[in-house]
Amino acid sequence: MPSAATEKFPKKKIHLNFFETACTGNHECAGQWSAPGDNSRTKDRLKYYIDLAKLAEKHKITCIFFADSYAGHDIYAGNMDAVLRAGTQVAQLGPLVIISAMAAVTESVSFGVTGSTSYIPPFPLARTFSTLDHLTNGRIAWNVVTSWSKAAANAFGRDLEGHDKRYEIAEEYMDVVYKLWNGSWADDSVRWDEVNRVAYEPSRIKKIEHNGTHLKLSARHQLHPSPQRTPVLFQAGTSKSGMAFAARHAEAIYIGGMVPSQATAQIKASRAIAASEGRDPTTMKFFAAISPFIGRTLEEAQAKFDRAAQHADIVGGLAQFSGYTNIDMSKYPLDEELKLDTSNPAENIIHGFLGNYIDSISTEKEPWTPRQLGMKMALGGLHPSPVGTPQMIADIIEQWIDEADIDGFNIAYVSNPGSFEDVVTLLRPVLLERGLIFEDYAVPGGTFRENLLRQPGQHTLRSDHYGSKFTFEGDDVVLTKEVGGLKVDANGNGIH
Repeated sequence: MPSAATEKFPKKKIHLNFFETACTGNHECAGQWSAPGDNSRTKDRLKYYIDLAKLAEKHKITCIFFADSYAGHDIYAGNMDAVLRAGTQVAQLGPLVIISAMAAVTESVSFGVTGSTSYIPPFPLARTFSTLDHLTNGRIAWNVVTSWSKAAANAFGRDLEGHDKRYEIAEEYMDVVYKLWNGSWADDSVRWDEVNRVAYEPSRIKKIEHNGTHLKLSARHQLHPSPQRTPVLFQAGTSKSGMAFAARHAEAIYIGGMVPSQATAQIKASRAIAASEGRDPTTMKFFAAISPFIGRTLEEAQAKFDRAAQHADIVGGLAQFSGYTNIDMSKYPLDEELKLDTSNPAENIIHGFLGNYIDSISTEKEPWTPRQLGMKMALGGLHPSPVGTPQMIADIIEQWIDEADIDGFNIAYVSNPGSFEDVVTLLRPVLLERGLIFEDYAVPGGTFRENLLRQPGQHTLRSDHYGSKFTFEGDDVVLTKEVGGLKVDANGNGIH
């Protein structure tokens, strides 16, 4: 029975998302496709995604979040052999193509999809997301990434720009898509006026002219205003540039961390930066990832973990770690103490991260080996993978809420469909009983932004969001902002 304090100060309620990648095989748990009953090898057929969407909607999951990658991990031993054998983040479908079918069998669950500001020109990206926003009745989000992989750059025939340069380009990119989404067509441009025979009023539609440092565009947006105009904006980034970008643009932020203390500082700092930008920091929603092993009893949960461990591909897990860190882990013997080459700048950076990572998940003092790292990567990767009863997992989630002020979790699967089914049938009832998640969508059949913010009627960007300043009524969508103390327009040109 809840205490008087609990009744007076109710717990914060959070969102649950399914975390997916449209790859035939495993996303982050190398080798699990081989486990009995796992359906990951069917992810190249539409039924998988339709079933997933129906499951999510039935149990009031907020969003199905699709990560994506444009090229496989080829750092381990200098090739992709290990990840190909492991069936991990390969055979990658284009998730944007799948969303319409998933939306057709649902009404309220939303969909987030990754798209790169480094390789996809802003004009087709804006049209694609507007198309999906129309077809889903406003249930679409864009996970904005700048793309860090050399393999992806090679796939597009491009040079990999430096980290800060990619964010500089992304800032201008956002201005361009805001202009297209919000400034090209006026709200009253769609007429369907049978008397005067006007479908779209030409005077209320204008061509966007952008001649910036990195991007040029002269075009009208290809589509009339969609339900949200701008899709909900997801982003992930812990660097100074990434956090500044998120504070200006992101409505939902995907963060890392094995324990709440590793996320607390980033969340506080990001919200403080957002407040300095004039935004209400509580409207930025932070999502951590988790891959729980859940059983009705602790013994059942441990049995699920042990079964997954039997199918884990250790080398595939190491190859995935190599792809994330750009360190070839094949040069380290599997069963010897893992000692990174700290004379190498890249490995020196990862050395500190790896130490914190190991400390956060292990109480043992024995030296870690590559085999242990590969096993951990193959059983949940770089986010928590607790083993326990629904009550035990709920305790962990409650700790994240209390200590890190988290707004939700991206549920990453280990086994398919078992992991997602366990979350909705075993964990969700306990979270509901504790008042930690929402019983229903804020607006059944509504837009993603309404349901994310729990604000009925909030279809478009909030008025305190940077992108809301780009309007048809603006002076040819030329807005001013401060850059280094100099007032410039949205194209980066100085204003006197």
